Order: sequence, then structure tokens, then C-alpha cells
Amino acid sequence: MSTATWMARTGEVSPRFKARIAGGLYVFSLLTALFLEVFLRGRLGYGVDIIQMLGMAAVTLLCYYIFMAVNKSLSLLGASFNLVGLISEAFRLTPHGVNTAIVFHGAFCILIGYLTFRSAFLPRILGVLMAFAGLSWLTFLLPSLAKYLSPYNLACGVIGEASVFLWLLVMGVNVQRWKEQPSAPGLRA
Repeated sequence: MSTATWMARTGEVSPRFKARIAGGLYVFSLLTALFLEVFLRGRLGYGVDIIQMLGMAAVTLLCYYIFMAVNKSLSLLGASFNLVGLISEAFRLTPHGVNTAIVFHGAFCILIGYLTFRSAFLPRILGVLMAFAGLSWLTFLLPSLAKYLSPYNLACGVIGEASVFLWLLVMGVNVQRWKEQPSAPGLRA
């Protein structure tokens, strides 16, 4: 199958279905990460970590597609932040104790929160929760601040993010309103 054929076929899939897939992959990745933290270490743990990161990469690309209907540039910027964070996690880059992956993920969450708030196809409160999650993750820019705020920053981050992705899993997006967004794919040349 050629790339053009694949792109045409994926473009035909409903945004609601893509949102539900993103929600499901997020839940899978979150549960995989929790399992990894609690039970696995060593080589097996690294293999499971790769699976978790691939799941989050897929979530990132699906979020790009969903939110490009609101603002393509900001959606691309958010996806880029998260993909850079995933790459830094894969290579275990932690300069000066800063968890780079979480910081980049925080920027992604803030941008997705803003796009959610501005969208017509998701409840605005989800945008506020996602942006708050992003701010919680940005506390990891200063390890001493992150340690001081722990576990509250972790709880706020997970609850804010999970609320958005659980909504996507259960409800998806309002397809009619998604199509009415000024930047919705296929509506502009």
C-alpha cells in the first residue's frame, strides 16, 4: 500500500473514532508506565518502556490530527514538543537532573489544553484541566520545586491529563462541530 493510499484511508476515518483510539492508547500507555514503575526493571522493563513510548507517540500523532482542526500550527508545535520529549526519554537524557521528557510533555499539555479550550467539539473545562496538568509537569524544570510539590504536582498532572483522554475514550469528539471548525482538514485548500 502506498503512502498516498494510506493517508487517504486514514483521512476517511471519523475524528470521533480517532479520538477514541487516542484515549484508549493513552490509557494503555499510562497503565503500562505504572506497571513498569511498580514491577519491572532491567531489560524487560526497557522493552515495556519502548512499548509505552510507542503508544504515546501514536497518541501524539492522533492528537495532532484531532486538534489541527482548531489551529494546525499550534497542534504541530504541541506534537513536536511531545515527540522530542519521547525521544529524550528513549535516550534517557536528563541534563542537570531535569526530567526533560516530562518538561516537553508539559509544554504539549499546555498547548493541547489551549486547543481544547478553543475548540467547539470538546468541553472547555477539559482544556483548563489539561493546561493545569501541563503546568504541573513544568514544575520538573526545577527538580527541587518538583520534589517540594510532590505528590501534588504528580496527582494534578495525571488527573488533568487522564480526564481529557478518558473523555476522548468514552465520548470522542462532536464530529459535526469538529467539521465546523475553521481549520478542519478538508475544508481549506
